[in-house]
Amino acid sequence: MTEKFVHDVPVRWSDMDAYGHVNNARFLTLYEEARVAMFFVGAREHGLGSFEEGIVIARHEVDYLRPVDYGDPVRIEMWISEQRAASFTVAYELFDDGVLASRAKSVCVPYNLANGHPRRLSEAEREFLRPYLAS
Repeated sequence: MTEKFVHDVPVRWSDMDAYGHVNNARFLTLYEEARVAMFFVGAREHGLGSFEEGIVIARHEVDYLRPVDYGDPVRIEMWISEQRAASFTVAYELFDDGVLASRAKSVCVPYNLANGHPRRLSEAEREFLRPYLAS
């Protein structure tokens, strides 16, 4: 069984659209906050700081299953659905009040910001991702 990284993200009033739901574009912000928690805070707790040196997004894919209203934080569960030498895909499920409201994927590329180019995953990064990697 793949381990999931779980993070609760508050829904802000500014996330709302004219229809009283979380705006579709703001879902990416909610996913981003959870992803940052995983690769900055979670990785740092495991002694790994290299993700903080740079990750860029090569692709996002979002399925909207039901509207999300303003209120309690949403729960986002994440795992790694694919890992390559120089990229990995984060898969997400977003739950609102315990009900699945959205699924998404982000292709992430480790990036050397100082030199301005992509880089390969290090062995330490692969080790951090291993428990979350779908089999």
